[in-house]
Amino acid sequence: MRVGILYSRVRAEEKLLFEEFRLRGAEFDLLDDRKLIFDISGGMDSTCYDDYDVIVERCIHHGRALVSLRILNDRGIPTVNSVQVADVCGDKLQTTSALTAAGVPSPRTKVAFTAESALEAMEELGFPVVMKPSIGSWGRLLSKINDRESAETVLEHKEVLGTYHHSIFYIQEYIEKPGRDIRAFTVGSETICAIYRDSPHWITNTARGGLASVCPVTPELNDICVRAARAVGGGCVAIDVLEDPERGLLVNEVNYTMEFRNSVQPTGVNIPGRIADFVLQVGREGWAAANS
Repeated sequence: MRVGILYSRVRAEEKLLFEEFRLRGAEFDLLDDRKLIFDISGGMDSTCYDDYDVIVERCIHHGRALVSLRILNDRGIPTVNSVQVADVCGDKLQTTSALTAAGVPSPRTKVAFTAESALEAMEELGFPVVMKPSIGSWGRLLSKINDRESAETVLEHKEVLGTYHHSIFYIQEYIEKPGRDIRAFTVGSETICAIYRDSPHWITNTARGGLASVCPVTPELNDICVRAARAVGGGCVAIDVLEDPERGLLVNEVNYTMEFRNSVQPTGVNIPGRIADFVLQVGREGWAAANS
């Protein structure tokens, strides 16, 4: 079994994965996305990566991940995760649409294309609302908007200073969380563990200071997370779940390049080991078999 690891920077997660592949006797090569050159005009066998049984995607930059996975998958090279999963999960708009189509409960969300229609959408949802860039991570550029006056200010800044992606307004209802949310880790058809992320701030990401503690994987949590994973295409994904006081569990986001260094210790689960096992299964048996 020969594994390629496509990465941007060697972080704690990558080091943990390296060790798990070594323990399993799997040969692996590091593929630095800053040095990659794909000859996409040279035919379907000209990537120089077709001798890998499977390639693990660990890019920080969504664009690099998406392009690399597209080229590799088009040439029949298995990857974890697939380009379809990365495409859907890398865009919150696509994620919400896929969850809704699959009947997975999620916060009420509206999409608008002008400041005027965005204001109307916010008033239909009722303040406060949360506005997010459709592409982004680590809780960056999220806005909790409490009233129309604040909305007008934020929308003007988006229109004047934002890129193309910021002119598509992704607006969610604000969920009154109990001071926490849930990050669950799903591999194939199983939710292997979960954490609570506690914070006095409404943004609970551990990258923003949220504190991790173990969250029991109940049948209800496992069911909604597995359904969410299947809705986006399967694989190894981290799922953000909100606890609504009236409606119960709601899936907020699905992340395709999961970060797990702060979750191994509180859960006691060998997350990188489970990922490595899944990757090797994809290399041996294919994507569909590993996700069944």
